[in-house]
Amino acid sequence: MMLRVKKIVSLLLAAAVCLVVLFSNSSCHIYKFNEAGTIPPDVKTVKLVQFENKARYINPQLTQRLSDKLRQKIVSQTKLSPTSSDSAHWEISGYISDYTFSTSAISGQQVANNRLTVSVHVTLNDRKYDKIKDYDVSRSFEFKGNQSFQQAEAALGDEMIRTLSDEIFNKLFSDW
Repeated sequence: MMLRVKKIVSLLLAAAVCLVVLFSNSSCHIYKFNEAGTIPPDVKTVKLVQFENKARYINPQLTQRLSDKLRQKIVSQTKLSPTSSDSAHWEISGYISDYTFSTSAISGQQVANNRLTVSVHVTLNDRKYDKIKDYDVSRSFEFKGNQSFQQAEAALGDEMIRTLSDEIFNKLFSDW
């Protein structure tokens, strides 16, 4: 019985050592950040092009604020150096593709809730590996039916920018 326990312990110890060796060698070629995604080690610079607004309804502050927030997030959470050079290893560009209001709930023949939906198309031009990837992000934001669209935009502005920049960042760097 004691011999059997020693064999099991030995096998478990060997398995644990193998796992440690396996995981310690897996990060030699790519570094990770926030356990969320990977960036090849030879990609050092990023250029973020100001987003455009191609939606039918235009919120004049959205593209600037979204571009700025995404730039801040990339600088603070990656080792990429921002640049305005056309020779950046990665170039990130995009546009607001949809910005619409709709009714989401009716109560007693009155509008109870409305929804603001914002969609963004993002392109990652990886010049280092000559690849282009396109991503689409869409989020909806609910607001009370008694608010005007302008009131809703003002109230939801910070949440929209934070949520959309998080979603875009995750798409770009986590490849979800």
